[in-house]
Amino acid sequence: MSESFSHFDEQGASRMVDVTAKPITERMARARGIVAMQPATLAKIRDRSHSKGDVLEVARLAGIMAAKRTDEWIPLCHSLPLEGVEIAFTILGDDRIAIEATTRVSAKTGVEMESLVAVSACALTIYDMCKAVDRALVIERIELVEKQGGRSGHFLRETPAP
Repeated sequence: MSESFSHFDEQGASRMVDVTAKPITERMARARGIVAMQPATLAKIRDRSHSKGDVLEVARLAGIMAAKRTDEWIPLCHSLPLEGVEIAFTILGDDRIAIEATTRVSAKTGVEMESLVAVSACALTIYDMCKAVDRALVIERIELVEKQGGRSGHFLRETPAP
Protein backbone atom coordinates (compact mmCIF):
# COMPACT_ATOMS: atom_id res chain seq x y z
CA MET A 1 0.00 0.00 0.00
CA SER A 2 1.53 3.32 -1.06
CA GLU A 3 -0.78 5.71 0.80
CA SER A 4 0.94 8.49 2.70
CA PHE A 5 -0.10 10.06 5.97
CA SER A 6 -2.02 13.23 5.17
CA HIS A 7 -1.06 14.98 8.42
CA PHE A 8 2.53 15.54 7.23
CA ASP A 9 3.77 17.70 4.38
CA GLU A 10 6.52 16.78 1.91
CA GLN A 11 9.20 17.82 4.42
CA GLY A 12 7.66 15.75 7.24
CA ALA A 13 6.21 18.71 9.13
CA SER A 14 2.88 18.28 10.90
CA ARG A 15 -0.10 19.95 9.29
CA MET A 16 -3.85 20.13 9.56
CA VAL A 17 -5.38 18.64 6.42
CA ASP A 18 -6.95 21.32 4.23
CA VAL A 19 -10.57 20.32 3.53
CA THR A 20 -11.55 23.56 1.78
CA ALA A 21 -12.36 21.90 -1.54
CA LYS A 22 -14.29 18.97 -0.07
CA PRO A 23 -18.09 18.99 -0.24
CA ILE A 24 -20.24 19.04 2.88
CA THR A 25 -21.90 15.66 3.33
CA GLU A 26 -23.85 13.95 6.07
CA ARG A 27 -21.52 11.84 8.17
CA MET A 28 -22.01 9.34 10.97
CA ALA A 29 -19.60 7.30 13.06
CA ARG A 30 -20.17 4.68 15.73
CA ALA A 31 -17.54 3.43 18.17
CA ARG A 32 -17.57 1.06 21.12
CA GLY A 33 -15.52 -0.03 24.09
CA ILE A 34 -15.81 -2.12 27.23
CA VAL A 35 -15.06 -1.56 30.90
CA ALA A 36 -14.47 -4.78 32.86
CA MET A 37 -14.85 -4.81 36.64
CA GLN A 38 -15.64 -6.92 39.64
CA PRO A 39 -19.27 -8.11 39.84
CA ALA A 40 -19.81 -6.14 43.08
CA THR A 41 -18.78 -2.94 41.29
CA LEU A 42 -21.19 -3.56 38.44
CA ALA A 43 -23.96 -4.28 40.96
CA LYS A 44 -23.41 -0.84 42.55
CA ILE A 45 -23.54 0.80 39.11
CA ARG A 46 -26.62 -1.14 38.03
CA ASP A 47 -28.46 -0.43 41.31
CA ARG A 48 -27.38 3.22 41.27
CA SER A 49 -26.11 2.70 44.81
CA HIS A 50 -22.57 3.97 44.24
CA SER A 51 -21.65 6.66 46.80
CA LYS A 52 -20.54 9.03 44.00
CA GLY A 53 -23.93 8.95 42.26
CA ASP A 54 -25.28 7.58 39.00
CA VAL A 55 -22.07 6.41 37.32
CA LEU A 56 -23.55 5.82 33.87
CA GLU A 57 -25.32 9.17 33.66
CA VAL A 58 -22.16 11.01 34.70
CA ALA A 59 -20.23 8.95 32.12
CA ARG A 60 -22.83 9.72 29.42
CA LEU A 61 -22.47 13.45 30.08
CA ALA A 62 -18.66 13.16 30.02
CA GLY A 63 -18.83 11.35 26.66
CA ILE A 64 -21.09 13.97 25.09
CA MET A 65 -18.95 16.82 26.40
CA ALA A 66 -15.74 15.15 25.20
CA ALA A 67 -17.14 14.51 21.71
CA LYS A 68 -17.89 18.22 21.39
CA ARG A 69 -14.28 19.04 22.29
CA THR A 70 -12.44 16.39 20.30
CA ASP A 71 -10.31 19.01 18.56
CA GLU A 72 -8.87 19.85 22.00
CA TRP A 73 -8.00 16.18 22.69
CA ILE A 74 -6.50 15.22 19.32
CA PRO A 75 -3.83 17.36 17.64
CA LEU A 76 -4.67 18.47 14.09
CA CYS A 77 -8.30 17.36 14.43
CA HIS A 78 -10.83 19.68 12.78
CA SER A 79 -13.44 21.45 14.91
CA LEU A 80 -16.84 20.08 13.96
CA PRO A 81 -20.32 21.43 14.70
CA LEU A 82 -21.78 18.15 15.94
CA GLU A 83 -25.47 17.70 15.26
CA GLY A 84 -25.95 14.58 17.35
CA VAL A 85 -24.16 12.52 19.99
CA GLU A 86 -25.77 9.41 21.45
CA ILE A 87 -24.24 7.26 24.16
CA ALA A 88 -25.60 3.79 25.00
CA PHE A 89 -24.54 1.40 27.75
CA THR A 90 -25.15 -2.36 27.71
CA ILE A 91 -24.50 -4.62 30.69
CA LEU A 92 -22.55 -7.72 29.60
CA GLY A 93 -22.82 -10.54 32.11
CA ASP A 94 -22.05 -9.65 35.69
CA ASP A 95 -18.72 -7.90 35.17
CA ARG A 96 -18.63 -5.73 32.03
CA ILE A 97 -20.27 -2.65 30.56
CA ALA A 98 -20.22 -2.02 26.82
CA ILE A 99 -20.20 1.61 25.73
CA GLU A 100 -21.36 2.71 22.28
CA ALA A 101 -21.17 6.27 20.96
CA THR A 102 -22.77 7.49 17.74
CA THR A 103 -21.95 10.94 16.35
CA ARG A 104 -23.50 12.81 13.43
CA VAL A 105 -22.56 15.92 11.50
CA SER A 106 -22.96 17.61 8.12
CA ALA A 107 -19.38 18.58 7.34
CA LYS A 108 -16.34 18.22 5.08
CA THR A 109 -14.61 15.67 7.29
CA GLY A 110 -15.65 12.64 9.29
CA VAL A 111 -16.67 12.17 12.92
CA GLU A 112 -14.80 8.95 13.73
CA MET A 113 -12.56 10.66 16.26
CA GLU A 114 -15.55 12.24 17.99
CA SER A 115 -17.13 8.81 18.53
CA LEU A 116 -13.86 7.29 19.72
CA VAL A 117 -13.21 10.20 22.10
CA ALA A 118 -16.76 9.91 23.46
CA VAL A 119 -16.28 6.20 24.24
CA SER A 120 -12.88 6.92 25.78
CA ALA A 121 -14.26 9.67 28.02
CA CYS A 122 -17.15 7.44 29.13
CA ALA A 123 -14.77 4.60 29.97
CA LEU A 124 -12.37 6.89 31.82
CA THR A 125 -15.23 8.41 33.81
CA ILE A 126 -16.51 4.98 34.84
CA TYR A 127 -12.95 4.10 35.83
CA ASP A 128 -12.48 7.31 37.80
CA MET A 129 -15.77 7.01 39.66
CA CYS A 130 -15.20 3.35 40.57
CA LYS A 131 -11.45 3.11 41.15
CA ALA A 132 -11.78 3.59 44.91
CA VAL A 133 -13.90 0.44 45.21
CA ASP A 134 -12.31 -1.61 42.41
CA ARG A 135 -8.59 -1.37 41.61
CA ALA A 136 -8.90 -4.13 39.00
CA LEU A 137 -10.96 -2.13 36.47
CA VAL A 138 -9.86 -2.60 32.86
CA ILE A 139 -10.74 -0.53 29.79
CA GLU A 140 -10.86 -2.83 26.77
CA ARG A 141 -11.08 -2.71 23.00
CA ILE A 142 -12.06 0.81 22.01
CA GLU A 143 -12.74 0.62 18.29
CA LEU A 144 -14.56 2.18 15.37
CA VAL A 145 -17.57 0.04 14.48
CA GLU A 146 -19.10 1.96 11.59
CA LYS A 147 -18.75 5.14 9.57
CA GLN A 148 -20.82 6.60 6.77
CA GLY A 149 -20.38 9.58 4.50
CA GLY A 150 -17.52 11.16 2.67
CA ARG A 151 -15.34 9.96 -0.16
CA SER A 152 -14.23 6.73 1.53
CA GLY A 153 -17.84 5.54 1.78
CA HIS A 154 -19.33 3.12 4.26
CA PHE A 155 -17.22 1.12 6.72
CA LEU A 156 -18.69 -1.59 8.93
CA ARG A 157 -16.46 -3.69 11.19
CA GLU A 158 -17.14 -7.35 10.63
CA THR A 159 -16.15 -8.54 14.10
CA PRO A 160 -19.21 -9.19 16.26
CA ALA A 161 -20.12 -6.99 19.20
CA PRO A 162 -18.86 -8.18 22.58
